[in-house]
This record gives sequence, structure tokens and C-alpha cells, in this order.
Amino acid sequence: MSLPPEQSSANLPAKSANSAGAILRRWLAHPLTRGLDIDAPGTTEIRRRIVQEKPFVRRLYEEWYGMIAAAIPSGAGAVLELGSGPGFLDQYIPDLITSDLLVCRGVKAVLDAQQLPFADGSLKAIAMVNVLHHLPRARDFFREAARCVRPGGVIAMVEPWHTSWSYWVYTRLHFEPFLTNAPDWGFPDSGPLSGANMAIPWIILHRDRAIFEKEFPQWKIRTLYSYLPLRLLVSGGVSFRNLVPSFTFNLWRGIEWCLSPWNNRLGLIVFAVLERRPNE
Repeated sequence: MSLPPEQSSANLPAKSANSAGAILRRWLAHPLTRGLDIDAPGTTEIRRRIVQEKPFVRRLYEEWYGMIAAAIPSGAGAVLELGSGPGFLDQYIPDLITSDLLVCRGVKAVLDAQQLPFADGSLKAIAMVNVLHHLPRARDFFREAARCVRPGGVIAMVEPWHTSWSYWVYTRLHFEPFLTNAPDWGFPDSGPLSGANMAIPWIILHRDRAIFEKEFPQWKIRTLYSYLPLRLLVSGGVSFRNLVPSFTFNLWRGIEWCLSPWNNRLGLIVFAVLERRPNE
């Protein structure tokens, strides 16, 4: 008797890996996130609490925010942060316009990144952490950003990235899809957080870079720095429990420094900066 297609021998390893990953995710889940509806209005507040209560994770955010703040140009124009909910970038950038798709405590504006309510050239920067891969219409965002960001301004972001190591990690330990073979940059808009493809930043800025540069000549890809192979993993992020004590942060950073020559194979995230070209 032959197995039905979904149970054929060719599919068994993948199904087994997915099942094992689901079990491991349940076992590692942070107590505050177990059974949580990630699209529920209170989810962002819970994640804010986790970031504040996990020193290891907070230090990661501090590192990311320092990199983003350093990339912001001087001069006129406001700085908009997308997906501000659980974070604290406003402690690093004065007069930051914090925003989110949902109503959140401490957020100044509720808006859709794919339809920005700002005048042409009024922003000098857009900052975001783990937002691009949640945008079902990324092209709309880049068009809107090109309209709102002044020449010389930037998009500065921290996003998941595709490497040999990250593919193994994200496809086994993360609940969001990581579809590197997606034919396009979009996906069904199922919810503000549940709708996602974690591979979208890599697809747009690496796999389809030539397409991006042709469609959006307004943007120059200035920085693509893939790094952080271990600390994000052992911290548990905002979904899982700590896997190591917080006081080992510098130890893990030192290990990463030793592994940095292999960042292109081991990086879990990318720090990306796109600069708005003049007169495009």
C-alpha cells in the first residue's frame, strides 16, 4: 500500500523536523507567551514587559538601537519608527515619532506603513526592528518611504536574514514562515503579527536585489551587515525563555567576535541601511 502524498517517504523528514520543532517551541515557550494570540491587542504589551524583564534581550535591543541611531543623518526632518510597540528607541532618538499598526501604550501614531500620512520629503529617516517581514505589500512601503523621506535620508532597520545557520534555526524554532523560495515579495494579510515571511528582507535586498534597484532607483543600499549568530538564539528573544544566564552576555559577544569571519554563513539578522538618492 502506498502512502498518501502528504505522508510519502520524501516528505517524512520534513514532517518529522516540523513536528520536532513544534514540540521544542512549546517546551521553550516563555510562560507569558503560552497560548497567546499574537494578533491580540494585549500581545504588544506582553512583549514590552518581556523586553524589560529579560536583561539579555534588552541589551540586544540597546545594541540595535545604537546602530540605528548612528545611521540617522543630521539636518531637517522628523524620524519615524514603525512597529514601536514593545521597544524603547525613543530613548535613543529625540522627538522620535513612535508608531504601530495597533493602539499601544506610549505610541504617538497608529498608522499603516504601506500608506504613510506624511508630507513629501518631511522625514529624514524611517527606523524599524522586525517590521519589513510583516508587511504584506512591501512595494507599497518602499514607494511611500521614497515619497516621505527627503534626499539623503535613510531607512534603517534590523530584520531576519537568510544564511545556512539561520535557515535551520528559523524553520525549526520560529512560528513565523521562512520561505526563501517565495515567488514574490507579498503574502496573505492574515494579521498584524501572524502575517509574515521572515525571508522577505533577504529576498528583496539580496535574492531580488537587481529587481529592487530597477523598481526603486530612489534607494541606494548602503549597508547590509549580517551578524548575531548566537546571542539572539540563546536569549530566547521575546517568545522563549532564557537559555543562558544574563551575566554571560559579554561571553557570547566574544564568541560571536571569534566567529565573525563566517557571518555570511552564520548570521541570524541583518542591519540594513537604505539611503534616499537625490532627485529620483
